[in-house]
Amino acid sequence: MDAPQPPMAPTASPFLDSGTHSSAGRLGVLQLKRDHLIPAVLSDSTSSEYAEGDVVNTRFGSFTHSSLINKPWGTQVLASVVDTGSRNAKSKKRKREANGDVDAAGETETGSEAPTRSVAKVATASSGFAHLVPPTPETWTLCLPHRTQVVYTPDYSFIIQKTRLRPGDHIIEAGAGSGSFTHAVVRTVFNGYPGLEEHKEEWQDEANGTETRKRKRRQKRHGHVYSFEYHKPRAEQLEKEITSHELDPMVTVTNRDVYKDGFCLDDDNAPSADVIFLDLPAPWLALKHLTRTPPPPAVVKSVASDPSTPTAKASTSTPQPEKPFRSPLNPKSTTRICTFSPCIEQVQKTVAAMRSYGWIDIEMFTMEHKRLEVRRERIGLAEEGLRGANPSPATVEEAVQRLREVEDRAKVFHGLQKEKQEQVMRKAEAKKRGDKVPPAENEDDGEVKRKKLEGLPPSKHDRLERAKKESANRSLFKEGRLVCRTENEIKTHTSYLVFAVLPIQWTAEDEAKARKKWG
Repeated sequence: MDAPQPPMAPTASPFLDSGTHSSAGRLGVLQLKRDHLIPAVLSDSTSSEYAEGDVVNTRFGSFTHSSLINKPWGTQVLASVVDTGSRNAKSKKRKREANGDVDAAGETETGSEAPTRSVAKVATASSGFAHLVPPTPETWTLCLPHRTQVVYTPDYSFIIQKTRLRPGDHIIEAGAGSGSFTHAVVRTVFNGYPGLEEHKEEWQDEANGTETRKRKRRQKRHGHVYSFEYHKPRAEQLEKEITSHELDPMVTVTNRDVYKDGFCLDDDNAPSADVIFLDLPAPWLALKHLTRTPPPPAVVKSVASDPSTPTAKASTSTPQPEKPFRSPLNPKSTTRICTFSPCIEQVQKTVAAMRSYGWIDIEMFTMEHKRLEVRRERIGLAEEGLRGANPSPATVEEAVQRLREVEDRAKVFHGLQKEKQEQVMRKAEAKKRGDKVPPAENEDDGEVKRKKLEGLPPSKHDRLERAKKESANRSLFKEGRLVCRTENEIKTHTSYLVFAVLPIQWTAEDEAKARKKWG
């Protein structure tokens, strides 16, 4: 009898463990510029050929999937010469018809249909490159397909830090949108795949042929993201992306109107959230579901009494019977919440509702961030013609010397021009008088010009050629001074982040235990 095999862990998502190299069938990101990234699921193909559709076309060139597979992350990939347009099925069919290999029904001589995907050889282009980087929440935020306004990296980094989100926590996200925040928090809460430890214990018992007594110990709590989205097409698209990115064991996407139906799922233990993030038009309407005990009807009515809120409008639907209240919050931990609102009026209503439902430590923040550019700056006339350098005079002496060189060459140039003009005028006067035109005085003007330019400083063309030759033996990355500069403008969208805390419920039983212990 074969020995039982231990359970295998699910394949790690590239957002959790991207490895050291890219691989076929998984997501890769091409970085063209700092803010221009393109995602692509790499198709498996040979290293010397490519098929139609297995090409990423960019303004900097085309990159075949075969040139992106099995490359270390961060590799600079050169563009390829591709011609997918002339290799489609119609072009192939026309060529075969011209050769008489296809009949009127559009089939080959053997009776099989013409192939829809053809393969061609890969050739490296003369210019164009991109960098292959791994998929992370940061890179995915910059290249994901926008369905709504996304939460960018500076915002969700501050939210994660302020709400104290950590591995093993459960988080509710309402208003998933494009999924930027979802990918960020799933990496934060991940601490293993659910169910794997229990299966390992069963395998060990079966392998040893014994049955161990189950000890009373705290079961490990795995992190999970419960994402709610009102718009059904957006929810379905997000669920497809989560599945393709292999994050579905840690993410549950639900299409629901949380204003009306709340956050509780069919599972009695779900969501049991430690952190809440609301990216909703009216977050104050969802707070009635985020309490530990049923809120008084008078409080709920006062919060929803504003005529501008969605629930204040008359409803024509048939009233549904009320379900017994069940809190979606973790009863054993303090719950922290963050709401994301673009208008200060939304903040005012949200803060008022939070106070009504017992939230404390309410704070509001706004994010304004700038990027920093750190690079080496090389200044001087010796840097002329070199990439990334500033070919301006570093000192007054250099500037004066360069002006003198320019003036000396200008004097010689203007002198040659004057002599040539005088020679033309003399020929014109002789022709006007009817005299015989004298022969050219300078048979070898080029030789005379070369002699006059001898001893003068080199021209700009000569300086550039000399600088290129000398740069081959220089360690340019070590030269210059290190400078740090910020962007002139703040590139962010207006947003207000409201944070609050809901403590653990203090019951009469807890009070009795405390009095018995402390007197």
